[in-house]
Amino acid sequence: MSDARFFNDEPFLDDEGSDLLGREQYARHAVELLERVRTQTETGVLALIGSWGSGKSTVLGKVIRLLQQQDGSEDWLIAELNPWLYSNLETLTTALFSEVRAALPKGRRWSEVRKTLGGFGQAISPLGKLTALAGLDSEGLIKAFSDRISGDTSASTAKRKAEEALRRAGQPVLVVMDDLDRLTPDELLLVFKLVRLVGHLPNVYYLISFDEQTLLDVLQRSDLVGNSEGRAREFLEKIIQVRLDLPAFRERDAAAMSIRALNALLDSHSLSMTPSEERRFSEAYFRHLQDRLQTPRAVKRYFGQADATLSSLAGNVDLVDFLIVTFLRTTEPGVYRLLRRHRAELTGTSIDAAQRHSTQQPGERAERWRHRLREAGVAEDHIKGVLNLLALLFPTVQQDLGNGSDTKAAAQRRGIGSTDYFDRYMVFGVPDDDLPEAAFDQALAQLTTDAPGEEAAELLLRLRDDTHRITRRIEQRRSAGIRLPAAALLKAMADSYGQLTAEPEMMGLVNSGMSMQFLARDLLTDLPPEQRAPVLAAMAASTDGAVLATRTLHRATNPDNNDSEEVQTAEDWSLQARDAVTEQIAQHLVPTTGKPAEELTESDTDLIWMWRHTHPDSLRPWLRQRLDNGWEPLPLLGKLLQPAPRPHRLIDESVLAGLDAMFGLDDLYTRLAPLLQTQTSNSADEHHANILQALREHRPATGQTSPPDSGTTA
Repeated sequence: MSDARFFNDEPFLDDEGSDLLGREQYARHAVELLERVRTQTETGVLALIGSWGSGKSTVLGKVIRLLQQQDGSEDWLIAELNPWLYSNLETLTTALFSEVRAALPKGRRWSEVRKTLGGFGQAISPLGKLTALAGLDSEGLIKAFSDRISGDTSASTAKRKAEEALRRAGQPVLVVMDDLDRLTPDELLLVFKLVRLVGHLPNVYYLISFDEQTLLDVLQRSDLVGNSEGRAREFLEKIIQVRLDLPAFRERDAAAMSIRALNALLDSHSLSMTPSEERRFSEAYFRHLQDRLQTPRAVKRYFGQADATLSSLAGNVDLVDFLIVTFLRTTEPGVYRLLRRHRAELTGTSIDAAQRHSTQQPGERAERWRHRLREAGVAEDHIKGVLNLLALLFPTVQQDLGNGSDTKAAAQRRGIGSTDYFDRYMVFGVPDDDLPEAAFDQALAQLTTDAPGEEAAELLLRLRDDTHRITRRIEQRRSAGIRLPAAALLKAMADSYGQLTAEPEMMGLVNSGMSMQFLARDLLTDLPPEQRAPVLAAMAASTDGAVLATRTLHRATNPDNNDSEEVQTAEDWSLQARDAVTEQIAQHLVPTTGKPAEELTESDTDLIWMWRHTHPDSLRPWLRQRLDNGWEPLPLLGKLLQPAPRPHRLIDESVLAGLDAMFGLDDLYTRLAPLLQTQTSNSADEHHANILQALREHRPATGQTSPPDSGTTA
């Protein structure tokens, strides 16, 4: 597969496919016009006129190639002159004659022409420039000076001799000069003086190229023309005999070239677009990008920028989002920088953004973005288009414009609007703290075949320290219908559950354990019912795994996602799972026998809380036996109930329901009766005192007979 040539200033895909813009045909027209001009005048100036990036250099190159391919005694000789390299008329004149002489054939027939051209150049050049024409040493320079003052070496005589020689030779010379619009006013006037006066020679023709409006602006800055566009045009008309206006670059031309460039880009990276991606890119292109891709150079530059960074991102980002972001980076660098500054708001992870959205109307939020775009340097005519492009990328901006949006869709396609993928678009690759898609999929494949490798080990390591992102990425594949190694993942998650280090998200409301629990619930329900109990039992083989297995079982059997003490699902698999997990929990709690309640670990108390979800009827006698054999009820409650930060209540209705499931409230209040009967606690522990006071407050409401309505448990 050939590599698209994006990184040069040559004609775009010049030798590939059809002549998309008709440049070859236009170049042939220019050659025919040159022949007609030649039959009518012995010298002349033709101008190829077009805007920057419209393809003037392409046409010039094709004209030169067509002329060089001719085979005849009177075919054109080509001299290319770059005015940029010369700063004054003398050096530019020297260069002109040097280039023309270099274009002449080396045969004897041309020796006189070469000699007379050299003589003319010497006659009009200061002595200091003679060496450039004749290669004179110091002695030759002295002789040349002597010859000039003693012989017939006037400029007019030398020019006449050169003209006669060029007429006798009878072969036309075309001097090609490109990009005159990039010269300064003084440099431009020098070129025109050279072309119109000094270089006005028989059989010497000029083909110059420029952007007309830019050239007029340059001329208006010169003393000769002054600040008058009309005088500038009159001046050009005196210099140029024939205009060659480059055909307009139509919208259909831009679309055709963009399609060819896009296909070349995809082919060079072995990529293809899905029908959905084609629709999304077409919407972005025809509504917004096309207006800014008005020249072949702009098209090539845009797709060249995409080609420069796609290789490190292919397969790791959404292709359409990448193309839109590349367009913004290329045409509106200020907007690209703005994306990084407002990352949290754009990805929906900003606390401030949530607060603003609750008080501002969509119109106000849209105006805020318009103000930001103006500050980023976006022209007023382009603000609407750029804002709509941002809305295609970011669901939050779509919402700010008052439209609905699918926040999950950005993550599902690995779009920049997802906090999990945003950074990839900013660093042009997958950051070190991220896991490439290929490695991620390979890890899942290794877990599926029970053949773990480096990728699987890396995935499980990141599951601990980057829990939220990894669980979301697994969930995305699940939502896309990709078959996952659910059993292997559940076992791996159980092994990692007690070692999670990721910080909470969503303003601290969702910790890493919760993210893992929700994914574990979904993966469990993906398993056939007959596999669920054995997998949960395997998860519960470790202490931390037993906690996750219980939470997973409870969430899976409570479809309303509440944490009720009441079992809502009593299918055969769930009953088997409860028995299996309960047995594992009881085994993990065996070491607590014989040690006081004060020495219970956090893992011990977690298991006791979990036991109430799996089999409360077996937990109550287990706890009562330990209370009868030495455990004190208040120290036990002190371990089970963690101090609650204000303004949260230490014991609310849901916690009370949990205590009833574990102890039975009647029995618990009976055992604590001596401590509850006095308002002044003998406990030196403030936490214990707070527990007693909370129980006193709930006692009248419960009447010590039945638990209150259940809610969300601790």
